[in-house]
Amino acid sequence: MEGCCWTTAGTLLLASLVLSSRTARSEEDRDSLWDAWGSWSECSRTCGGGASYSLRRCLSSKTCEGRNIRYRTCSNVDCPPEAGDFRAQQCSAHNDVKYQGQFYEWLPVSDDLDNPCSLKCQAKGTALVVELAPKVLDGTRCYTESLDMCISGLCQIVGCDRQLGSAVKEDNCGVCNGDGTTCRLVRGQYKSQLSANKLDDTVVAIPYGSRQIRLMLKGPDHLYLETKTLQGVKSENSLSSTGSFLVENSSINFQKLPDKETLRIPGPLTADFTIKIRYAGAADSSVQFIFYQPIVHRWRETDFFPCSASCGGGYQLTSAECFDLRSSRVVADQYCHYYPENIKPKPKLQECNLDPCPASDGYKQIMPYDLYHPLPRWESTPWTACSSSCGGGIQSRSVSCVEEDMQGHISPVEEWKCMYTPKMPVVQPCNIFDCPKWLAQEWSPCTVTCGQGLRYRVVLCIDHRGMHTGGCTPKTKPHIKEECIVPTPCYKPKEKLPVEAKLPWYKQAQELEEGAVVSEEPSFIPEAWSTCSVTCGVGSQVRLVKCQVLLSFSQSVADLPIDECEGPKPVSQRACYSGPCNGEATEYAPEESELLYGSFQEFDELYDWEYEGFTECSESCGGGVQEAVVTCLNKQTRETVDETLCVTSRRPPQLLKACSLDPCPPRWEIGKWSTCSLTCGVGLQTRDVFCSHLLSRETNETIILADELCYTPKPSLVQACNRFDCPPSWYPTEWQECSQTCGSGVQKRDTLCKQHLADGSLLELPETFCSTPRPVAQQVCENEDCPSEWLLSDWTQCSVSCGEGTQSRNAICRKMLKTGHFVINSSLCPPLPFSSLTRPCALGTCTRHNRPVHKQSPHIMAIKKVYIQTRKQKKLHFVVGGYAYLLPKTSVNLRCPTRRFRKSMITWEKDDKRLISSAHITITPYGLIKINRLKPSDTGTYTCTAGSVQEHFVIKLIGSSKIIAREPASIREEETMRKPSLNEALRAEEKHVNRILFNGSKAEKRGHLVDPSGWYDYIVSRLMQYRGWPGENLESWEAQESTERNASSEEDQSREYSLPFTMITEQKRLDDIISNLSQQPEELKDVYTEQLVVQLAHEVFKSHLEHQESVIRASRKGLDSTSVEHPVHRHVSGFTGSLRTSSAEAFLPTSVDPVNGLRRPHQKPAILRKISAAQQLSASEVVTHLGQTVVLASGTLSVLLHCEAVGNPKPTISWAKNGEEVKYNDRMLLQPDDSLQILSPVEADVGFYACNASNALGSDSVSIAVTLAGKPLIKASRATVINTESSAVTVDIGSTVKTIQRANVTISCQVAGVPEAEVTWFKNKVKLSFAHHLHDGLLLIPNVSLSDQGLYSCKAANLRGEVTESSQLLVLEPPRPLPYLKDLTAVLSSAGTSTRSVLTSSSGTNMTISPGSSALIGCAVDGHPTPNITWLYSGKPLSLRHRLLAAGRILQILNVSDAPDGEFSCLAQNEAGLLTQKTSLAIQEYQWSADKLMACSASCGPKGVQLPQLRCLLDGVEVNISYCKEKPKPALQPIACNRRDCPSRWMVTSWSPCTRSCGGGIQIRRVTCQRLTVKGNSVPMSNEACAQVSKRPVDTQNCNRQPCVEWVASSWGQCNGPCIAPRLAVQHRQVFCQTKDGTSVSSDQCSSLSRPLSTQNCWTDLCGVHWRVSLWTVCTATCGNYGFQSRRVDCVHIRTNKPVMEHHCSWRPRPANWQRCNIMPCENVECRDTTRYCEKVKQLKLCQLTQFKSRCCGTCGKA
Repeated sequence: MEGCCWTTAGTLLLASLVLSSRTARSEEDRDSLWDAWGSWSECSRTCGGGASYSLRRCLSSKTCEGRNIRYRTCSNVDCPPEAGDFRAQQCSAHNDVKYQGQFYEWLPVSDDLDNPCSLKCQAKGTALVVELAPKVLDGTRCYTESLDMCISGLCQIVGCDRQLGSAVKEDNCGVCNGDGTTCRLVRGQYKSQLSANKLDDTVVAIPYGSRQIRLMLKGPDHLYLETKTLQGVKSENSLSSTGSFLVENSSINFQKLPDKETLRIPGPLTADFTIKIRYAGAADSSVQFIFYQPIVHRWRETDFFPCSASCGGGYQLTSAECFDLRSSRVVADQYCHYYPENIKPKPKLQECNLDPCPASDGYKQIMPYDLYHPLPRWESTPWTACSSSCGGGIQSRSVSCVEEDMQGHISPVEEWKCMYTPKMPVVQPCNIFDCPKWLAQEWSPCTVTCGQGLRYRVVLCIDHRGMHTGGCTPKTKPHIKEECIVPTPCYKPKEKLPVEAKLPWYKQAQELEEGAVVSEEPSFIPEAWSTCSVTCGVGSQVRLVKCQVLLSFSQSVADLPIDECEGPKPVSQRACYSGPCNGEATEYAPEESELLYGSFQEFDELYDWEYEGFTECSESCGGGVQEAVVTCLNKQTRETVDETLCVTSRRPPQLLKACSLDPCPPRWEIGKWSTCSLTCGVGLQTRDVFCSHLLSRETNETIILADELCYTPKPSLVQACNRFDCPPSWYPTEWQECSQTCGSGVQKRDTLCKQHLADGSLLELPETFCSTPRPVAQQVCENEDCPSEWLLSDWTQCSVSCGEGTQSRNAICRKMLKTGHFVINSSLCPPLPFSSLTRPCALGTCTRHNRPVHKQSPHIMAIKKVYIQTRKQKKLHFVVGGYAYLLPKTSVNLRCPTRRFRKSMITWEKDDKRLISSAHITITPYGLIKINRLKPSDTGTYTCTAGSVQEHFVIKLIGSSKIIAREPASIREEETMRKPSLNEALRAEEKHVNRILFNGSKAEKRGHLVDPSGWYDYIVSRLMQYRGWPGENLESWEAQESTERNASSEEDQSREYSLPFTMITEQKRLDDIISNLSQQPEELKDVYTEQLVVQLAHEVFKSHLEHQESVIRASRKGLDSTSVEHPVHRHVSGFTGSLRTSSAEAFLPTSVDPVNGLRRPHQKPAILRKISAAQQLSASEVVTHLGQTVVLASGTLSVLLHCEAVGNPKPTISWAKNGEEVKYNDRMLLQPDDSLQILSPVEADVGFYACNASNALGSDSVSIAVTLAGKPLIKASRATVINTESSAVTVDIGSTVKTIQRANVTISCQVAGVPEAEVTWFKNKVKLSFAHHLHDGLLLIPNVSLSDQGLYSCKAANLRGEVTESSQLLVLEPPRPLPYLKDLTAVLSSAGTSTRSVLTSSSGTNMTISPGSSALIGCAVDGHPTPNITWLYSGKPLSLRHRLLAAGRILQILNVSDAPDGEFSCLAQNEAGLLTQKTSLAIQEYQWSADKLMACSASCGPKGVQLPQLRCLLDGVEVNISYCKEKPKPALQPIACNRRDCPSRWMVTSWSPCTRSCGGGIQIRRVTCQRLTVKGNSVPMSNEACAQVSKRPVDTQNCNRQPCVEWVASSWGQCNGPCIAPRLAVQHRQVFCQTKDGTSVSSDQCSSLSRPLSTQNCWTDLCGVHWRVSLWTVCTATCGNYGFQSRRVDCVHIRTNKPVMEHHCSWRPRPANWQRCNIMPCENVECRDTTRYCEKVKQLKLCQLTQFKSRCCGTCGKA
């Protein structure tokens, strides 16, 4: 409680406060001692839910019971995302306050169970938790996931309605205090079903808005998410680790355990989630899920349609539409039928507009149920006439269902279309009231005072309502007169007959005009006659005659226009006689009676014309006209009568007056509606609406104003139109993406038959509903030409039926043009690796069958060898299948051995041309050809064809110096043309190559040449050039040719054993060499070739030596030993010695050549690449060389990785795994030969192992992949590469690349896996086209720009699995200068005009400034990433007082006096470079200057002076004077100027007052000619002296020429205006402005005068009226919800009790004429009908409808 110390004055103040606040206290506080509650404080928060408080004080010295403070919640709107956490803001407020001598960045500690309302914060990066305040600010949430809030340090409960102390909670659907009906519980279970070709599956799709999602997976598989927002954006989340995170702004909690995964999402989801499962093991997994799904499509009841009638009782209906809560729009009904919980509401029907139709118009306007699209409705013919006019009858009608189109045409339709509302009854009872009866009133007194006379009585026909009417049977009418006897004797002679009553009595007693009854046919109904207009003598009576009709529905009477009734209208006025005026009985003679009642001449004087008020003004503003109303009045009663009673010739003339002269206020001008935007469905019409002001009604001049100046609501600018269903038509969808990204592709689209309905929705229909031709669904799309590409055919069948063979395919280079045509040209494509055209194939092991099942194909027994002739021989024998390098003039026998084929059928070809026997080449019938003495034209490819199989043999000649001779140009051209036919010849060789390369990478496979012939030539020539190669000098051989022809056969035989004629090797051995050579770097190829050639020569000679020794041993018995041994020893020992030396020592790491004794040059390290399959030494041991892929199996116990390197000095070998140095241990061993051995490999050993060789000259590195079960593996790096200079940069995938623009970036994705993995590239998770890829898993990003930034991912996939690695590409832009700095303008505007500013530049800028002032220096630079800016002064860091603004881009020097003249520079630096910009400040004082004079103050006379002009200068330049305001101003002395006599000039005095105030007067003034001397004297001059200088001014003028006007008022009009109170009305008079002579003028001219009143209140008997109500009719039902009753409400005169026009009573509320009644549940005990139409209800089978079921309980119950 707030305490105060009161003084004596305070006591008085207290007393006054008590008195003033007493009225403000509530009822509960009035008895206590508390003051009233004060106003609420400002909210503690602007969003997110805060608290506000209100205080009160105790007015007693005693203690008051209760609290002096109360709280409420406020600002209950969600904060924007950027607002941050409220508790975190309170913690961060302590960041600039030292805690224990040190600054910390504080983070909030939430959800403290012990004290949730204390401000506990944790220092960032430490475990330090401190309570920085005992209480958090009011409105802070107690806990993160709760609405409860802290108020005054205590946690207060807050319900979901955001109210303090409320226990209201959200239901499972998230609806506050809801009943759970807006969502439904979904639960289920999913069981995985493993499939060989299916790696994942969908568990469940959870839609937008779902809540309380829980999933639990049991098993080895893994969950992951796919999301799709309402805008169509898709994404995926792998759920790789345990934790809480956001996915599409939905909080997710994921727990990953070895055998279980759980996923919890509180919701509501902000996107559609799809939960998927990725299979990871052989065992089955199960997923249980449960969540609450919102019912997004729900029925919504429409408002009631417009009433079917504007008055007199009608109906109106509701409907139901399906509403999509997500898009907030109405959709097709089938969406709501999807949910079983959705029950479509039945249409509701209610009565409406039950008031009787007013007499003013009388029409009952029938409106359709829907203004735009009318529903089918029941339509009935009129009821037939009732079979009885009273006492109960029957009437009938026909009812049909009709439909009305937009043009108003009505046509009948099937009845079921109208069954949404009950069918109208076709038969009904009528006139069930009692028939009218005669009612005789009391007898009158006897007509005589003595003797016998007559007496009369009035006999009335009274209906069932007690009203006087007609319809009684005349025969039963009682008599109206009878004789009477007065027992007083008469003194006159006795009359023979009873005395008849005089005419007035007879007129009233006799029923000449019986009252008419209101029926359902329009008829004239006269009301009762008024009282006689006079109390004595002859007067008149009037009555109202209305045209009325009975409404059967409401049993009420409606007024119609007079012309609706047929037949003669009864008279509405008649004469009446009220007895003699002198009080004596007067007897009339018959002629007097005729004169009295037969003529109305004297009535001319009784009625006369009079003006009675004016009509309404023709305009509401701007000037209009009113016409005087002329009425015919009864002079005595002053009541209005029929105009026919007044003499027409006496009617007064028309009288007009002006009205509504006030100017019009601005108003809306509305244009015409435009044509409808659509011809059907629902279109729109627009119109122009603008605010205008009428200036003059005479000229019709208007001006257009702003909309705000029109105060009434602006009319609608748009409206719906043509709201009816369109005919069905085709609706094509958007074109899909082109089937080809380039070249000629096609686009497709769907075309659906739909109908645009009147509610704006689209209804999809069967195609047969659309009659127009269907639009095209496919078109050619416009693309650019495609890049050239190799088109590969399908693989052929395996070359063998069992065992190992090869498959091949053809390739053509094709380019698709955008026209769809193809260009085929091999030069357009890059070279294709040979390995991509052939591949090995392996079929089942060949088995021999005793009896072949079917005939086998032919087989050629080819030998795949390479032959090199080493010395001359007359004839050599070969078998097809190989290559032969032969000496010229050697004869050749070439054999083609076949099986299952007749040798005589063999055909031969050379270079694809059929061979024919000749003298040079002989073809034998035994599959043999003989070539006599080879010559250059014999080189080429010889093909042997046996049925469907072929084999080839290639012959090449060895030229001089052992260089392989080239064929003549013509032959080379022929070979070029026949290359396609070589495919079969190369197929076997390719089989070997592919088998070798099977474990190699894709890069290694591509290295092999397509045609091995060139490689064979290269290797053979290097082999023949090697020193020690056996052979003879060709020149000497040619010289000795003639001598050798004569040599003996013994000598030839001895030579044959001394040296081999041919060296032979397997083609597979050469293929291995070719494959190894193709992988070596260019600088090592020569060195490595030398080694391989030496090894090959050693192997060839060794195998030949073994073969030769076996031959020698076999023939030693018949030969001389010396003749054999010596040549062999001499030739072979030298050759083998050189081979051994070469093979053993050629690549020793020494600088001395062991053979030649020469010092070898220094050499960079080089690792030898060997392409050979990983050797499986046993089931558990694998040995391999670099460049391979090792696949770890479950039984692998050891892996040995070889690494051989050359270099001088000898290189040092080290091993790394995935970029990190291998740590050797008891399982990871480094062998003495630098090989790496892995014992008992595990999954953690999987990766890329790199062998690094280095010496003083450089290094080399080659890697090998070790993968588990053949799964893909990517060589990744985690390095960050920054490139600021180079135009090209290459990195491994996984790296972060930061590079300058316009560089070419290559990302390498080296992949291993068995089978070979396919590489796919993505950018920001979007697949890249193949055009970006290079070979060998490289991705080239050329000419990098900022748009190329992003995350690039490489995905490797094979049958064993897939893996993805990513690299982030960031584009650097060096700092660059900008021409301006936006932030500087904003800072300057806040700093004021006195602060000078300047921008730095690369060349340097200058600014002059005064000492002690402040300066702003801007550093306008840009770059990517944003450069860091460092400010320097004279090249050193700043030490003077300064501030950094705009993130350091602006330097503010607070006092430039601290800085002597020097240079300021800003150093802008980012990862791409740096930029220095500078400026220099020159300090100079601002000073006042008075060196210029101002203009003279006068041109003549004694007072002319000049003042010095005061200016503010800086460095001689004028600046704003505000810079000098601190400087003392110099004293200024005026200087005299222009001191001379002035020339003569006219002098005038002021005008005199006008002689008249209106109507025109005059003013005068005095005009003189004078001259002012230098002494200040004024000297009169003659007028001629001034006339020479200027024209003489006038001395007289007219004034007040406006006419004299006044307000004139007419006499007050009659008191017949609208009634405003009992007997009180309004009367008017005309007030206008006119001149004295009576001319009317505009009211504006009298605006300065006081305007007389034009209206006033007046007393009139006409306003003595009130509402008269009749009794309520009997209720239409005794119980239920549908009973109603009505009564008659009339406006009647108080005195006469006669009805008058209802507007006379409008100043009082009109009582209700309709109400519900008997609204109570019908008791089940007494089930009875409450309406008389129940039999018809039963006949029409309407008992199922609710409204009839209850009202016809008895009848429907029996049914």
